[in-house]
Amino acid sequence: MSIEDLSKKATEVAGKVGEFAKENADKVGEALKSDQAESISDKILDGAADLANKVTGGSHADKIAEVRDNLDGKIGNQ
Repeated sequence: MSIEDLSKKATEVAGKVGEFAKENADKVGEALKSDQAESISDKILDGAADLANKVTGGSHADKIAEVRDNLDGKIGNQ
């Protein structure tokens, strides 16, 4: 499969995902506010914050925590 074929296929898949999201916006919204989304997002956000703190040597820990908490408020139910 060539690069052009992969690009075309990726574009087709992205279009289908977009259509699904539009058609199921209510369900997608509910899923993002679920207990399961909260648990998964907490793990991902904690890991990303830890990595960012490690890379910056903790020099931006307050800002990293602020961004992490802001994102956490938009995903899950807490």
